[in-house]
Amino acid sequence: MGVKADDTLAVDFEELLAYLRSKTRVFMDVDGHEYYVTHTDGYWRVQDCEKLNPMGRFTDCSELVTTLSELIELPWLDGKSIHDLCRDATFHESIQEGWVRPE
Repeated sequence: MGVKADDTLAVDFEELLAYLRSKTRVFMDVDGHEYYVTHTDGYWRVQDCEKLNPMGRFTDCSELVTTLSELIELPWLDGKSIHDLCRDATFHESIQEGWVRPE
């Protein structure tokens, strides 16, 4: 679970795919709601940042899938996928806890 960077990422759909292949996680804001797209424990998933589980972690709001291509097309928010939502979403880098960004 990372920390949401202040600056937004200016990415189109193809750039988002490349970013996720490289970084494996990103915050996504859709209609004023915050989600976390991540690859953890061998699975890709979308998590709801506004609902925490008993361990204080974000709650999964999509199915767990093994590939990024599955996740990108998986309908999880009112029948829409990340691909469907990408154009109207805002993305932010996920800064990993304990990691200091180089100057």
